[in-house]
Amino acid sequence: MVKSTRHAKYELYYHIVFVPKYRSSHLTGKTKERLETIFAEICEDKDLELAESEVMPDHVHLFIGSPPKNAPSLIVNWVKGISARKYNQRYDDRVKWTRSYYVGTEESTSKGTVERYVTEQKGDDE
Repeated sequence: MVKSTRHAKYELYYHIVFVPKYRSSHLTGKTKERLETIFAEICEDKDLELAESEVMPDHVHLFIGSPPKNAPSLIVNWVKGISARKYNQRYDDRVKWTRSYYVGTEESTSKGTVERYVTEQKGDDE
């Protein structure tokens, strides 16, 4: 759906994938539900559209619509930084994300691309 600002019409959606810092982390059960709620809060606060979110046991997929003024790297920074801070302030267990991430535009992402990214992250526990 085409949206508009004062000076632009746009339809920008980003597929964002990132993983927890410790691969032994399992993003399931209450952790999964809490993260989905926090991602929705962040998108609402930042005037982003959370079109889809899927918290998998070992990684997160977000499909986010944004005005052109927000760089994809800024959106990722908001989502990862704010979600970890909010989660860790609210709950006893901890969430920490790796510094790396995958971002693609709406048409550029294939299942194979995301699977390769997640596989590559398995040895990246800095």
